[in-house]
Amino acid sequence: MAIKLIQLRSLMLILVSCLFFFGTALALIALRASLPEARYAWLVAAGGSAAAFISLFAWLGQMPFDLVLPAWQPVTLFMSPILFRADGVSWVLAIGIAALTLSTLLTASARPVFTNSFAWAGVLALGGVGVLAVTADNPLTLLLVWAALDLTELLSQLGSVKGAANNEKVVTSFSTRAFGIGLLLWAGIFSIADGSAFDFQTLPAGAGIYLVMAAGLRLGVLPLHLPFAPESELRRGFGTSFRLVSAASSLVLLGRVPAGSLEAGITPLLMLLAIVAGIYGGWMWLRAPDELNGRPYWVIGMASLSVIAALSGNPLGAVAWGAALVLVGGVLFLASVQNMWLNRLMLAGAWSLSSLPFSLTAGAWLKSLGWFTPLVIIAQALVMAGFIRHALRPAGRDSLEPQPSWARGVYPAGIILLISLPILLGWIGWDGALQIGAWLHALLASLLTLGLVWATRRFRIFNPVRAHWVTSTATRLNSIYQGFWSLYRALGRISQIINETLEGEGGIMWTLLFLVLFVSLIVQGAS
Repeated sequence: MAIKLIQLRSLMLILVSCLFFFGTALALIALRASLPEARYAWLVAAGGSAAAFISLFAWLGQMPFDLVLPAWQPVTLFMSPILFRADGVSWVLAIGIAALTLSTLLTASARPVFTNSFAWAGVLALGGVGVLAVTADNPLTLLLVWAALDLTELLSQLGSVKGAANNEKVVTSFSTRAFGIGLLLWAGIFSIADGSAFDFQTLPAGAGIYLVMAAGLRLGVLPLHLPFAPESELRRGFGTSFRLVSAASSLVLLGRVPAGSLEAGITPLLMLLAIVAGIYGGWMWLRAPDELNGRPYWVIGMASLSVIAALSGNPLGAVAWGAALVLVGGVLFLASVQNMWLNRLMLAGAWSLSSLPFSLTAGAWLKSLGWFTPLVIIAQALVMAGFIRHALRPAGRDSLEPQPSWARGVYPAGIILLISLPILLGWIGWDGALQIGAWLHALLASLLTLGLVWATRRFRIFNPVRAHWVTSTATRLNSIYQGFWSLYRALGRISQIINETLEGEGGIMWTLLFLVLFVSLIVQGAS
C-alpha cells in the first residue's frame, strides 16, 4: 500500500508543477477582473512561478516516472495514450522553462511597463504548456501541445499586428509550424506501416529523420528561413518567453530521436544544411545591432547546433544546446538594466556555451562529426562571440538606480537565477551532467571565440549593422518562400473562380456536363 502511494505521488508531480503555472495564471485573470487596481498581483504571479520552479526539484528523487492519461476511444484508432514522462532528458528543459518564467516575472519589476496582469498570466500559461511539451513522451502528445502553442501564437499575433502584410507574415509563420506537425504525423504513418508503435522508443530505421526535419522546420533550420511573425510590443517579457519556450518545445523532439532511426541517405545533406544555417545564424547574431534584433538569429544558431548533434546520433548533446538556448539566451534578453557587475556575471554564459568539461554543453561533442567538425566549431564560435559582445554592450539599457529599493533587490535575483542555473546543471540533475566531452574541440572553439571578440573591436566587417539592414536581410532570405506563397494565392484565386462559376446561373449546366462525362468514362471502361 505504501509503495502504491509513493507511485501515485510521483505520478502527480507533473500535474502539480503545471497546476502552479495554470492556477496562478487563472488567479491573475480573476484578480484583474474583480480588483483591477490590486497592488499585489505581481506578488501572486511571482509566488506561483517560484512554487512551480521549486516543485520541479521534487522530481529528482522520483525520476523516471510517467503520467498516463486515460486512453481515447476507439483504441484501434488512438493506439498511443497521452503520455508524459519526467526523466534525465525532459527535466533539464523543464527546469529551464520554469527558471525563465520566474526570471521574466522578477525582472519585470525594473521594466517601464510593470503593471500588466494579462501579460504575466500569459507568461505563466506559457510556462505550464512548455513543461507539458518537454515532458511529452510520444508523438501524439507532443503534436497536441504543438497545436496548442501554434494556435495561441496565431490568435495573439493576429490580434496585435496591423496591416495586410503583417497578417500575411503571421499566417506564413503558422503555416511553417503546421507543416512541421505534418512531418511528425508522417513519421507516425511511417512507423505504423512498418509495424512499429507510434512512440519514440520503437521508431524504425529511417523514421527518425522525419522527426529531425519536423523540429528543424519549426525552428527555421531545415531549410534555412525565419519562421517568426512580427514581434509583440512586450519584447523583453512575454516576447522572450514565447520565443524561447516555443523553441524548447521543438528541440525536445531532437532529444527523443534514437540514433538507430537516423539511417537515411539524406542525413549528410541535412547535416550540411544545418551547418550552413548555424554559420549564417551565428554571423547575423554577431553583427546584430542589439540582442533583441538578433534574437531570431540566436534561435537559429543554437537550434542548428542542436540539430547537428541529433543528426550525429547524440540526443543528449541536442538537449544540452536546447537548455543553453533557453537559459543563456534568456538572461541576455531579459537584461533591460545597465549594471557593470551583472554584465560581467553574464559572461558566465560563455562558459555554458563553450562545451568545456563539466559545462552545460560538455556533452555536445560526444559523437564524431568527421570532416564537418571545423565548420561546426566556426558556427559555435560565432554564437559565443555574439553572446559576449551583446553581454558587454555598454549602452542601450536603463539604469537601476531610479528604481524602488525592492526592485533593486528583486531584479538582480532574476538575472542571477539564470546565470547560476546553467553552471549548476553542468554538475547535477540530468543525464548530460558531469561530462568531460571532447575537450580539444571545445578548446579550439573557445580560442576562436576569443579571436572573434578581439577582431570585433578592430575590424570594420565585424561591426554591428543597423537594425533596418537586419530586417532587409531577413526579407531577402524569405523571398523564395514568398514565391511559394504567391503560387498558393494564385491557386486560391483559380479555385475561387471555379466556385463562383459553379455557384452561378450556369452551375447546374456545368454539373450536368461533368456528370455526363463521368458516366461516359465509366461506361467506356466497363466495355
